[in-house]
Amino acid sequence: MKGTFRLKKFVEFAAQLFLIWLVYAVSDYIVKLVQLPIPASVFGLIVLYALLVSGIIKIQYIERGATFLNRHLAFFFVPIAVGLMNYGGLIKTNGLQWLGIILGSSIIGLLVSGFLTQYLSKVEKEDHKHEQSHSI
Repeated sequence: MKGTFRLKKFVEFAAQLFLIWLVYAVSDYIVKLVQLPIPASVFGLIVLYALLVSGIIKIQYIERGATFLNRHLAFFFVPIAVGLMNYGGLIKTNGLQWLGIILGSSIIGLLVSGFLTQYLSKVEKEDHKHEQSHSI
């Protein structure tokens, strides 16, 4: 009895993963057929969202499979790290320069965003005070 329950749960889980993959596969086919300028994975997410919102696919049909994929998301980025190993020599010679550029541009972006937000907030407050002083 217990083994049958486990088998049923496994089959349901596999079916959920298959359904998620099927949405991606169909989306990939459509993107290639129509030559959409977006990645098939992004288009697949849009299609899956539309199917969920419309009720064609119920959340219960994919919930366990999607949770599993979400929990193990870091595992799917391992190929990226392995790919970086191919550029070890380049990273070794220019890595510090790249790190400096990445950190520097991030800091500059944060500072510009922060100062711009503060400036616009100050301008908006001054406009609001100006409007209040002229109200009858």
